[in-house]
Amino acid sequence: MAVSDPRPTLEAVAARAGVSRATVSRVVNGSAGVRTSVREKVQQAVAELGYIPNSAARSLVTRRTGAVAVVIAEPEQRVFSDPFFAQQLRGISRELSACDTQLLLLLVEHPRDYERIGRYLSGGHVDGVLMFSLHRDDPLPSMAAASGLPTVFGGRPGWAGADRDPDLLYVDTDNRGGARQAVEHLLERGRRRIAVITGPLDQTSALDRLDGYRDALGTPEPDPALVALGDFTAEGGERAMATLLDRAPDLDAVFTGSDLMASGALRALRARGLRVPEDVAVVGYDDMEPAAWAEPPLTTVHQDVEEMGRMMATLLLRRLGAAPADDSGEGPSPVVTAARLVVRASS
Repeated sequence: MAVSDPRPTLEAVAARAGVSRATVSRVVNGSAGVRTSVREKVQQAVAELGYIPNSAARSLVTRRTGAVAVVIAEPEQRVFSDPFFAQQLRGISRELSACDTQLLLLLVEHPRDYERIGRYLSGGHVDGVLMFSLHRDDPLPSMAAASGLPTVFGGRPGWAGADRDPDLLYVDTDNRGGARQAVEHLLERGRRRIAVITGPLDQTSALDRLDGYRDALGTPEPDPALVALGDFTAEGGERAMATLLDRAPDLDAVFTGSDLMASGALRALRARGLRVPEDVAVVGYDDMEPAAWAEPPLTTVHQDVEEMGRMMATLLLRRLGAAPADDSGEGPSPVVTAARLVVRASS
């Protein structure tokens, strides 16, 4: 004996609303040309019957999948251990969910993953792409371009020709200005041998923060003994701090390019029996929640990471026509958010 499908159909909604099946289809798919009163009747019928549109059939009509790929050019361990990524993904997810759009997360664990990601982006599975934590010479931007998908980047693009592309969309913070604030603060506190632990210098955020350090010191070429390369991890910060102390034992402050690296630097300083801030002042960058719990609480540069993620999603949704334009009525454009210093006990 055949079992009937209990799910309400398009025809059932049309009968309940007293309109044609075609009218219901236009309302469900968000098409224009339906009077407000009719649209409201259909929406009421949909709610009363609990009708759920067939997403596969709808995608054939709208040419949309209702999904966005979020591509992070980092391995799984880095993404899930760094609170920066959690906050950015939270902002993205909340904005996409508010527009009934799904998030599909793609990570770069191995070089072979690039081919897989390229195939996926070109396969018609998603409507657009959000990409961040890109490195110099990363093939991901060219893969996004080859797919023809609308794309928004997290961070200032640094590849050749990016600054001449009028259609390029990205969201970043004022990394250079934030770093300058941090080092100027240390100078105001009387520190004179100020070291820096950079992030990976194949990323624009790390380069911009190093430039802000140089700006504040007033020299394009700081003492090389006071510059150490980090990797935006706590372990990298600890190694870099130990290297700095070996090279320049008279340093009296350090600016680190992330809070995680600052936590590693604090660990290295404690291991050497140095007091913070009495012997060495420490300033981080990001203002993640754990910064206020550090011992001592960490002075750091605040950037609203969750809001930056939300803005990335908003720009993409606007380019897709799935979200209204801003009050200016103009098309989406790149966004650079302000950075501000939060002073705590470590400096």
